[in-house]
Amino acid sequence: MASDSDDEMKKELERLRAENETLKQTKSDNISFKVGQKGGMSMYGLGRFPVTLYKSQWLMLLDATDKIREFLKDHDHELK
Repeated sequence: MASDSDDEMKKELERLRAENETLKQTKSDNISFKVGQKGGMSMYGLGRFPVTLYKSQWLMLLDATDKIREFLKDHDHELK
């Protein structure tokens, strides 16, 4: 009887691992946007909470893309 239970647990563990890998692979597909009541744009899917900025702030962030990439490269050993 114990082996049936062990087999079921192993199968469930394998299923959960496969599901976890699928979720990891599709994470970038889960990014979405919404416009808030005060006119800010929120981006969902990066973490637990949305990132909300106004249009001018998003444009400043997009203009800084090269600087951000350079910073990430320069500090790669410090970042997770």
